[in-house]
Amino acid sequence: MKILFRINYVTEWGQDMWISGSNEVLGNWDESKAVPMTYVGNGNWESEIYFPEEQGFVYKYFVRQNVYEITWEGGKNRSFLPVGFPFVVINDNWQLQIDEESVLFTKLFTQVLFKREGKSPIKSKAKPFNRVRFRVSVPRVNANQVVGLVGNNKALGIWAKPIQMSDEHFPFWSVDVDFKEYHLPIHYKYVIIDKKSGEIGTWEEGEERMLLLDNVDGELVLHIQNDQHFRFPAGKWRGAGVAVPVFSLRSDEGFGTGEFNDLKKLSLWAREAGLKVIQILPINETIATHSWLDSYPYKAISVFALHPIYLNLDLMGKLDDEKLLDEFEMVKNILNSNTDVDYVEVMRAKSRYYKLIFDQTWNDVKESAPYKAFFKANSYWLEDYAAFCFLRDRYKTANFRQWDEWAVYDANKIKKLVDPKAPHFEHIAVHYFIQYHLDKQLQEAIDFGHKQGVAFKGDIPIGISPNSIEAWTQPTLFNLNGQAGAPPDGFAVLGQNWGFPTYNWEVMEKDNFQWWKKRLTALSKYFDAYRIDHILGFFRIWEIPQQAMHGLLGYFRPGLPMEIDEIQNWGIVFDEKRFTKPYIKDHFLNEIFGEYTDEVKSKYLVKKKENYSILSEYDTQKKVYNHFSPDQKSEENISEKDAVIRDGLISLLDEVLFIRDPYSASEAYHPRISMHYSYSYADLDPHTKMKLNEIYIDFFFHRHEDFWKELAYRKLPSLLESSDMLVCGEDLGMVPDCVTEVMKNLNILSLEIQRMPKNPDIEFAHPADAPYLSVCTTSTHDMSTIRGWWEEARDKTQRFYNHVLGHLGDAPYFAEPWICNEIIQQHLYSPAMLTIFPIQDLLAIDGVLRWSETHRERINVPSDEKNKWRYRMILPLEELLKDEEFTNTLKSMINVSGRDGK
Repeated sequence: MKILFRINYVTEWGQDMWISGSNEVLGNWDESKAVPMTYVGNGNWESEIYFPEEQGFVYKYFVRQNVYEITWEGGKNRSFLPVGFPFVVINDNWQLQIDEESVLFTKLFTQVLFKREGKSPIKSKAKPFNRVRFRVSVPRVNANQVVGLVGNNKALGIWAKPIQMSDEHFPFWSVDVDFKEYHLPIHYKYVIIDKKSGEIGTWEEGEERMLLLDNVDGELVLHIQNDQHFRFPAGKWRGAGVAVPVFSLRSDEGFGTGEFNDLKKLSLWAREAGLKVIQILPINETIATHSWLDSYPYKAISVFALHPIYLNLDLMGKLDDEKLLDEFEMVKNILNSNTDVDYVEVMRAKSRYYKLIFDQTWNDVKESAPYKAFFKANSYWLEDYAAFCFLRDRYKTANFRQWDEWAVYDANKIKKLVDPKAPHFEHIAVHYFIQYHLDKQLQEAIDFGHKQGVAFKGDIPIGISPNSIEAWTQPTLFNLNGQAGAPPDGFAVLGQNWGFPTYNWEVMEKDNFQWWKKRLTALSKYFDAYRIDHILGFFRIWEIPQQAMHGLLGYFRPGLPMEIDEIQNWGIVFDEKRFTKPYIKDHFLNEIFGEYTDEVKSKYLVKKKENYSILSEYDTQKKVYNHFSPDQKSEENISEKDAVIRDGLISLLDEVLFIRDPYSASEAYHPRISMHYSYSYADLDPHTKMKLNEIYIDFFFHRHEDFWKELAYRKLPSLLESSDMLVCGEDLGMVPDCVTEVMKNLNILSLEIQRMPKNPDIEFAHPADAPYLSVCTTSTHDMSTIRGWWEEARDKTQRFYNHVLGHLGDAPYFAEPWICNEIIQQHLYSPAMLTIFPIQDLLAIDGVLRWSETHRERINVPSDEKNKWRYRMILPLEELLKDEEFTNTLKSMINVSGRDGK
């Protein structure tokens, strides 16, 4: 088989075009074995290649300059399927690196919102000469529509009778046309046709497309015209969605918390309201302490296992014991009457039911075909997970370092531990059983939602728990001596310490990030899109030493610390003791400790010549914390005095200007973040302050840009290719410029929040300024709702009322329904591809449905590591479904704004 590849691309002097692909003829993706193309004028390149046999393959083009500089075209790999012709001419167009239309090829669109049922194959005919296969990518076609082709000659309907195209390889549409009599050149356009009437509903905009056919004497040839996107005249696709944690859903069928089964009712309401996406928080297993601390959804003990709290008990099976059923019904009613989620009591009651229904049904379940298929597909993580849970409960801790002989993971020993013949096997199997039901119930809910035309967006946390299956089984993938967190920001002035180990990217890269790829593949089983929590972690992470608590003592990892000579080259003398040890002086101790100052001096500090040092028993933040709060119980009962002394001592340990890098072979340092707000900085001389300011600005805002960009490009592209989900990134906080550039180049949607503008020169962002590839939202789970924020900072809301909403006079004290409506409307009209609203902010536009206890609607306070994740909708889903007036109002707002998802 012979193929003539053609592509139009205007190169610069010294550049050449090459083609590479997945078979030996095209070099098996080895750039050094790629096939060169010949320039034939007017920006056209071609290469005629002989293939010994007809076979399918994928390929792509790249431009080479000066031998070593290579630029690949963007988009997904091109595909060629066997066509049954001895000679094929392929006309391609260069795929742009930044192509906003490419996101429409993700499964959110191709498998949910625009999913095709009963696809029609390409009709085959006798092989004539001058056959052209027209091919165009159009994901954005509703179920009652098809793509058509119309043009300037009889074969193309003379601009009146379009040919319907095949969706066999959707989102690509194709049709074969035989040109027995044709005009040169051929002019044509693509159209959208009503499937029933056959009438043209939409013509693509722009000038007519043109094709010149070769005169191939005596050869049987197929011309493949690979056009790119349909040029929609109505603008880009835009849709709306709702964000709500699963645990926050309330329904009559629930058991004190939201469950996977509740997503069905939420999907029904979303469909009626015109919402296309449901966004949830992480749903992985977090049980480490069997306490309310496990309610934190971002500290998973497994990146594969689902959290048992989301099971619906009735769907697992009905207990034979009627007395027990009545007892559980009573507990259910009590828990459902609670305003918030009582995590501990819900888990206590549900866990008891799991064991009872396991004892009753396990023998049947384990022999069923669905269970066997589930176990086979998931055994690669399921056995380790069950062993971990078994040992966690035996030793009453998830800290595997305390598990005696099991502290160091041994695959052979674990295989014996989970052996079905072991006497304790039922305590292993119960975890298989629970995960089987979780998978089944979640998949049923997702499938139900898809049938309603609703897609699901998941959330992938950047970290894992230090006491997790992954840290136990694959410790080399993580830096277990450090803690991930975030620098100070609007959420937390001390920074955030999440307590997660950081990633050992160097080790992960050795097998091309297989751990991440497996994680994303597992996620794609359920979700159509996902949010990368803290996408900055793929560029750099904020790492905090293991003995520190505040994010203020963190540093960039990976980073470029400064050696002493470099610091001194900026014009200051590096005083290691003054700059790197806690700076403690008499003149500010009273400000911190007040009436307890003398006691602190005598019990915790040592007087030096000019300042103090902290006694070695208290010289790290964790030592101080553990002295006053050795366990959770004492933390809850700590006295006001002890809290003042504890927090004051911890803050004294923040009083440094540089932090030594723990990874550098030589002595190197990181400037301390937010040093300008420290007593240590305040007492410096003006010259040293000026020079430190220069170092600070260069270090935090310029020094790492190219370094981090290169690292991100080594990780993200291969991870994105591991699934076909739509990718969104949480890019808030201290974001270097390279993050925006990389996300744009990789077509990752950014997160845009009106109250957190990315432009430091403005107080509020406007949704109208959001980029198309973004998710625009009113608030997140880490923020107050619209109504909560309105009441928190009167000066800010007054300026917002006057300058953003454009109203005169004093702002109302409360965010009245009409105010919330205006804010929602601003977001609906944003050019952003998606605008996803927290359920609290949507309900806020209705004076009857919204909750009167505004501040109980907030889900998380990032600065509070003891935050209880317990928010639950006050409105049951059954009542939400019945309120047609509210639903129709919201639907009308969405449709009028052009976010109807068409």
